[in-house]
Amino acid sequence: MKALTWQGKRDVRIETMPDPKIMDPTDIIVRITSTGICGSDLHLYEVLGPYLDAGDILGHEPMGIVEEVGPAVTAVSVGDRVVVPFNVSCGTCWMCEKGLHSQCETTQVRQRGTGASLFGFSKLYGQIPGGQAELLRVPFGNTLPVKVPHGPPDDRFVYLSDVLPTAWQAVAYADVPPGGSLTVLGLGPIGDMATRIALHQGVEQVIGVDLVPERLARSRARGVTTLDLMEHDNVADEIRRLTHGRGTDAVIEAVGMEAHGAPFARGAQRITARLPDALGAKVMEHAGLDSMAAFNTAVDAVRRGGTVSVVGVYGGAIDPVPMLTLFDKQVQLRMGQANVRHWVDDILPLLEDSDPLGVDGFATHRLPLAEGPQAYRTFQEKKDGMVKTLLTV
Repeated sequence: MKALTWQGKRDVRIETMPDPKIMDPTDIIVRITSTGICGSDLHLYEVLGPYLDAGDILGHEPMGIVEEVGPAVTAVSVGDRVVVPFNVSCGTCWMCEKGLHSQCETTQVRQRGTGASLFGFSKLYGQIPGGQAELLRVPFGNTLPVKVPHGPPDDRFVYLSDVLPTAWQAVAYADVPPGGSLTVLGLGPIGDMATRIALHQGVEQVIGVDLVPERLARSRARGVTTLDLMEHDNVADEIRRLTHGRGTDAVIEAVGMEAHGAPFARGAQRITARLPDALGAKVMEHAGLDSMAAFNTAVDAVRRGGTVSVVGVYGGAIDPVPMLTLFDKQVQLRMGQANVRHWVDDILPLLEDSDPLGVDGFATHRLPLAEGPQAYRTFQEKKDGMVKTLLTV
């Protein structure tokens, strides 16, 4: 099969890889029809090289058609159309039963001290082959894949793999009170979708912050009050001006480790990415290498007694956190990988022809899998108005 593989920093290539096989009685094989490129894929492309091996298959936002099922699979059949959540979660352990699929006890990567395994996301999360490929082995065939109807385009359902549940959880964790206000820092795919969900759920005032004109225009067109980071010396001051001097009730931080405006952290990330793998991993595990600019802005912009919901990915072990300010402002802090399967039933009713969240037109680019390497470059450089890319297989 053809697959998009990591070969080094800013180096992904289409390679011919062995077809996946059924390894467990509950496995299924899915022939991928569409698969997304995620902002967190860029962390692998740019920063997390010490946790990857050349030839690792990337991608964690796939959907397709079931091509083969293991002998113990009863929930789906050959020919069914399914979306594959990015958490590799069993659905039956104590954590999954509590709705914490990202902490699945069956697939936790205990040797790394991390949570549930993830498709296509490095040794930190199990080194499971990803979905930017023609075929994907999916374990837990009775509980993990999301069966969806044939008919509507892939765009209608593919975001159930990551974007929709991640943004949904971010809004849920923000816990905006009735009649309240929300700031979303970062209007990439997750931040953009979070603003749509918040507006759909009736949040009265939604402010979106970014520095990419196309992203700002896209959110503004849907009723978001947008702020260009490049036009404000202190964007938190402007947010307070818009909210009676207090700040918003909640802030979703959808940027993470590679935030703009932290040259020291960016330099440290680049140096670490060039170190030999074992040394680079050790540095990451014992140092604070993330840009904290977005997180610090979130803490600054939220009102006293408000909530910060962190959905941007971080990788540093000892990042400096402004504890005095968090404590003094009585800020509530929630974060974590999305528990994809937990939110699916809430989201599915919105994926109808009325399309209240605008999923049918959410992708800015649709490209064949063969053009994946160029798509990664364009996305990383924030060019060509690229916000969300779907690779078709």
